[in-house]
Amino acid sequence: MGRTHVVACNHCEGLFLVTEGQKTRICPYCGSRVDAFKSRRLATAEDAFTASEMLRELKTKRRTTKK
Repeated sequence: MGRTHVVACNHCEGLFLVTEGQKTRICPYCGSRVDAFKSRRLATAEDAFTASEMLRELKTKRRTTKK
């Protein structure tokens, strides 16, 4: 397994995971196809478990700053 990146959707700014080598991914929030190379990477981890923890933290921060 390669690295896992936390990326933001180009359309709705939703956050989700992309594994290294993945070219595109469907955004789980708005359904648009996201180019993994052109999307904004917010964090990178060596494994999916660590990346999911980072994703959870970023989502929590985002929720608390928007209120």
